[in-house]
Amino acid sequence: MELSGPRWKCKNFVQIANSNPMSEIITQLKVCLSNSESTALLIGTDFLLEAAPELTDLLNRTSFGRQLKTSNDAKHYFQLSPEETFYLHHYLECLKVSIDDTTSINSNELWNYMRTRNELFPIYYKAYFHLRSKNWVVKLGTRNGVDYVVYRHHPALVHSEYAVIVDWEKEKEENKGDRLKVWSDFHCAIRACNGVAKAVLLLNVMSCDVNFSLPEFLERATVDERQITRWIPSQCRDDCKLVEMKGEND
Repeated sequence: MELSGPRWKCKNFVQIANSNPMSEIITQLKVCLSNSESTALLIGTDFLLEAAPELTDLLNRTSFGRQLKTSNDAKHYFQLSPEETFYLHHYLECLKVSIDDTTSINSNELWNYMRTRNELFPIYYKAYFHLRSKNWVVKLGTRNGVDYVVYRHHPALVHSEYAVIVDWEKEKEENKGDRLKVWSDFHCAIRACNGVAKAVLLLNVMSCDVNFSLPEFLERATVDERQITRWIPSQCRDDCKLVEMKGEND
């Protein structure tokens, strides 16, 4: 199956997306969060954010977090993933974070706390940041057996375009990730993702050490993008050779 760009859910949705660039909506979200001085509170492994109606609308339009259903229609709550929380807190600098419901913490404290909860958080955040900072909408890809799925715009307008697998390579050659070690892993990932019309995007976070401090890690780690596709028999080498030979004879 050969993919042919974004699959909009309705013909006029592409015009709606073009007239409402994601970058502009995120700018509005940043201003609204900064003005409201909102604080996300740690709940389990994720973060809980209470939102006023205007903030609720912007969070939904930018597809940050998951809105929770409550019995009180006057209050709106969003569940933010660790990557989303840190992106809003550190990169956009518009969200306060508290882990004990008393005082807010700074970026370095939040970074160190995230690493104690998940030693691979720096790697997954770097991959998340790599995509979100390019205005892709990034959501968890557990349902598709991958790390993330990414959308060109809001998921209500367009289907996800890529299924993202995150791998990593540390500075020492022996310290590598354990993803996609054999060809059967590639075949399974490509087959499963092509079955739901998604291309496989491998993000390899390179030259990284999860023990680095916050600024050092984000400065030194780089991300290598590789799109993996299936071999299509109709585009095999023999066909290409026949075309070339026919051209030479002519």
